[in-house]
Amino acid sequence: ADLGDADLHDANLTGANLTGTNLSGAGLGNADLRKANLRGANLTGATLSGVGPLMANLSGADQTSVFVTGDVLWGANLSGADLTGANLTGTNLTGTNLTGAKYNASTQWPEGFDPVAAGAVLVEDDD
Repeated sequence: ADLGDADLHDANLTGANLTGTNLSGAGLGNADLRKANLRGANLTGATLSGVGPLMANLSGADQTSVFVTGDVLWGANLSGADLTGANLTGTNLTGTNLTGAKYNASTQWPEGFDPVAAGAVLVEDDD
């Protein structure tokens, strides 16, 4: 499905199968995404602030330049996700699976968070 740039604020997407969905630039503020399957979804430039704990499957998702705040990613599966340039400051990553998730020098992590210890992989920017 193509939901790029869609206004999905306050949408109830609990348990939704959004596998491979284009959500680039989507406004997902305060949306209910608990246990949603976002495997391989394109979240480039999406806003996930205020959505609460996801506990969602985001493995392989492209989250390039995504903006996330709060408890959004608590318990989420981000294994293999592309987090290059993502702003994750102020995000609770407790219980989040980051095994093989890619990040770059522009990725912003919560204060004191160690992405390498969490299993994330630093990648070089393409110039």
